Amino acid sequence: MSYTCFTVSVDEQIAHIRFNRPDKANSMIPEFWRELPDAVEKISDDGNARVIVISAEGKHFTAGMDISVFMSGALDAADANAHVSAEAFRHKVRMLQDTFSCLERARQPVLAAIQGGAVGAGVDLATACDCRYASADAFFCVQETAIGMTADVGTFPRLCRVIPEGWARQMAYTGERLPAGKAKEIGLVNEVYESAEALLQGVMAIARQIASHSPLAVTGCKVMANYARDHSTAEALDYIALWNAAMLRPEDIREAYEAKSAKRLPFFASLKKVGGSL
Repeated sequence: MSYTCFTVSVDEQIAHIRFNRPDKANSMIPEFWRELPDAVEKISDDGNARVIVISAEGKHFTAGMDISVFMSGALDAADANAHVSAEAFRHKVRMLQDTFSCLERARQPVLAAIQGGAVGAGVDLATACDCRYASADAFFCVQETAIGMTADVGTFPRLCRVIPEGWARQMAYTGERLPAGKAKEIGLVNEVYESAEALLQGVMAIARQIASHSPLAVTGCKVMANYARDHSTAEALDYIALWNAAMLRPEDIREAYEAKSAKRLPFFASLKKVGGSL
C-alpha cells in the first residue's frame, strides 16, 4: 500500500518506515495520523518483519503536528455549545494519542533514527519507540509550550519515564532545544552518530542484530519491558514466569546453541500472522 507521508519497505525482515515530505520538514498533516497506525498495525499483524525502523528524508526528522491538524475541527471557545465541542475535541485528541500508542503495541521493537529536529509531536513519536538514535545535528523540542498550549499527545507520560523528571519538566516549561549530545547524556537517545548517513547505517546494523534472534524471545522482551514499566516488581516477575511457562520455545533455544557451535546464522520461525476478520 502507498502512503502520502512515508514509504514502507521490508528487507531482511526489517520493516523501514521513512518519512518522505522533506520539503515540509516531514510535518504531521492529517493523513499522517491515519496512515502511521495503519502501516504499523499491518507490519505488526503480518509478523514477517522482526524489527521496525523509523527514519526520515531531508534535514529534519519531523517538525511535528502540521497547523492543518489544529485548524481541522479545533476547539472553538466562542461556540455556544462549547462543552459539547470540548467533549468531541477530547475524542479527537485521544485518536491522535493512539497514533503513537500503536508503536508500543507493535509486536516488534521500533527503532527511531533521528536527524535534525524532532519537534513537538516528534518528541512524542520518538518516546513511544523502543530505542532512539540521533545524528550529531539532532535536537529535541517540546514546542507546544512556545505556541501557547500544553503538550497532549504523549509528552508527559512518556518523556518523564525516559529521562529524569527534572529534565522533562525543563524541556516542557522552557520549550528549549535539547541537542543530541545532551540527549544522550540524559538517556533520551542510545547513541549519537556523526552524520545522517552514519546514523541510518548504525541503526540498520542494530536492527539486523535484533532480527537475527528468536522473534518470540524478542517480542517477549518488549511485552515484559512494557509490562514492568507499568506494574510493580512482584507483578512483573509473576507475569514473566507465566509468559515463559506458556511460550518458552525449546526449539529456539536449541537452534541458538547449535548455530553458535556451528558458527552459522540461526534460523527461527517468524511470528504468526494475526488480526483480520475471523
